[in-house]
Amino acid sequence: MLVKDWKEFLVPYEQAVEELKIKFKSIRKQTRSKNTYSPIEFVTGRVKEISSILEKAKKLNIPFNKISEEVEDIAGIRIMCQFVEDIYTMVNLIKQREGKDLTVVYEKDYVKNFKESGYRSYHVIIRYPVQTTLGEVEVLAEIQIRTLAMNFWATIEHSLNYKYKQSIPSHIKERLKKSAELAFLLDQEMSQIKEEIMDAQTMFEIKSNIISDVLDNITNLYSLGKISESTSIQDKFNKLIEYGDIFELKDLLDESNLKVQKARLELYDL
Repeated sequence: MLVKDWKEFLVPYEQAVEELKIKFKSIRKQTRSKNTYSPIEFVTGRVKEISSILEKAKKLNIPFNKISEEVEDIAGIRIMCQFVEDIYTMVNLIKQREGKDLTVVYEKDYVKNFKESGYRSYHVIIRYPVQTTLGEVEVLAEIQIRTLAMNFWATIEHSLNYKYKQSIPSHIKERLKKSAELAFLLDQEMSQIKEEIMDAQTMFEIKSNIISDVLDNITNLYSLGKISESTSIQDKFNKLIEYGDIFELKDLLDESNLKVQKARLELYDL
């Protein structure tokens, strides 16, 4: 296959990755905009390099004409979560999309059934329809769901496998395995104080939204010609940012909302 042909072959996979990234990022954005906890910390995606596709096909003895049917991770999405429980929440969310915009082919739970190396992650293989100029094409994609700690460990292992060409020395393998256990212990400890962490993050999210809204109101008042009102809110805001709590900021937001509403009504009356 020529480079040009490979580029055409990979187009649906590239489209699938971009669409899936947008959909999962949208879930995160929507939940956070409602000041509720999101199981998604962040999302990444990639399309496998041609050399890696050929290497995997050779390793698994996959015929050239069967690559699209049997190489499952040409398109790859990775969803990072804060807590182990979030992984299974995400798996359920993916399954809820079954028949709507994707089909689950099968799952591999390496969280409970971790690999000998210590690798932990949850893999979901899906079929995803992509609309192209030649019609609908279904591509295979792999969704990996893991915690931040699992991802850190997996990234290090991947780098070492690359360095040692998949033959990591035994003494390093042993240390990697121990570090995987420590990483999972960290995940378990974080789960024990999950409620405290979630409360703190929710409060931070709410405060960030309030601050953003107050700043918008300050700008709106200025643009509506209410310079003194804008300056007054700005002065109060500056003091609260340094010494105030979230409730005082909320009161300031309510005050600024009323001032903006009044200014707009006055402008409308004119």
